[in-house]
Amino acid sequence: MFDFDTLVERKSDKCRKWDHQFVCSRFGDVPADFIPLWIADMDFMSPPAVIDGFQRIVQHGTFGYTWCFDEFYDAVIGFQRDRHQAAVDKSWITLTYGTVSTLHYTVQAFCQPGDCVMMNTPVYDPFAMAAQRQGVRVLANPLKAVDNRYELDVELIEHQLNTERPKLWFFCSPHNPSGRIWRADEIRLVSDLCKRYGVILMVDEVHAEHILDGQFVSCLTPGGAALDNLIVLTSPNKAFNLGGLKTSYAMIPDDALRQRFRQQLEKNSITSPNVFGVWGIILAYQQGLPWLDALNGYLQSNARYLADAIKTHFPHWRMMNPESSYLAWIDISEDTMSATGLTEHFARRAGVVIEDGSHYVQNGENYLRINFGTQRSRLEQALERMHNVHRR
Repeated sequence: MFDFDTLVERKSDKCRKWDHQFVCSRFGDVPADFIPLWIADMDFMSPPAVIDGFQRIVQHGTFGYTWCFDEFYDAVIGFQRDRHQAAVDKSWITLTYGTVSTLHYTVQAFCQPGDCVMMNTPVYDPFAMAAQRQGVRVLANPLKAVDNRYELDVELIEHQLNTERPKLWFFCSPHNPSGRIWRADEIRLVSDLCKRYGVILMVDEVHAEHILDGQFVSCLTPGGAALDNLIVLTSPNKAFNLGGLKTSYAMIPDDALRQRFRQQLEKNSITSPNVFGVWGIILAYQQGLPWLDALNGYLQSNARYLADAIKTHFPHWRMMNPESSYLAWIDISEDTMSATGLTEHFARRAGVVIEDGSHYVQNGENYLRINFGTQRSRLEQALERMHNVHRR
């Protein structure tokens, strides 16, 4: 039903991933025919149902101020219920302008300069930026790599909670960059520790829709996290390739936390939504799921291809199994080159742009991240280029 193999021309829309000038500003002198496998942005067109809906809006020809009308809430409630078995009340939902900016507002709402925010490292770098830009300290809690899979270091977590007393725990579920899906018992453990030490649990579930191996458990699923100190941030942006619309939402069951959060949004004038953003959520959630299911099958195949190619061409590397998302996390500690050196080498010599794990707050210095959310032919070409220049 859906074509994920046809190459999509993306340079003309000036997206960061494919813009040569922007890429050179980040990675140096990159050839013009580069293949970008870096930023978490897929190379597939959004679902036909979303595109058709946007075309109807454009043809109508008016783009005035809108609001969070019932269809938006119904779409979120229905999606969370049917996709994640989470019973979300309408009053819990607050529309926001992108998850990254919302991380900043959350720190502003619940922290003072000098406080600290816990996060399990390596982790998505804007977690740290959201704290540091408010004068709040990052409390890094390193994940343990056990048989090439991340585990929580419970003993260290409890020690840090007891001694450092963070105000927030930024918990990435599923984990970015590794794709690790946390089990229900792990989520309950995290929640119980937050309750014990008076920490607000803020969970980023943005990568929850691309499930490639295993079963995702939302923190809002019955029996999951405690609801009285929980903030869940998510959006359809990664799942349906809508990131440029900068529209997301928070789900906060506790009334006191929710009111404090909304007061901070008001201070930043987060009011009426982007008309395409709010309709993007509705269209994606109500009409885009067949496309999403088909895409996940394609991503599973790409992940298997990438894992096999790495075993064949880069035998000293170890790729973690990406249980979710379209981002591979690869241990290169046994390579003769560093992750930073490899990234620069591939960008300039092979024209393949990937990311080095040193950007993921802490504890990612020996890793590479490769975005396999692209057409198979591009992925094959990129791996061939990398292989050809690796030892030169």
